[in-house]
Amino acid sequence: MPKMKTKSAAKKRFKFTASGKVKVGPAGKRHGMIKRTPKFIRETAGTMVLADCDAKIVKKYMPYNR
Repeated sequence: MPKMKTKSAAKKRFKFTASGKVKVGPAGKRHGMIKRTPKFIRETAGTMVLADCDAKIVKKYMPYNR
């Protein structure tokens, strides 16, 4: 069988933790920060772990990063 390809968009956006969970940067921080509340900006700093139902989809896109 030939190798499966990794989705290029997925490898730019997602990383895996040592236990196999999917890390991602929260959405909504690219532009328009003036209209965002300070609380929203604080809470979306750093990274977060995806829910299991979403992580299952990402793992299909990245077959070798488990």
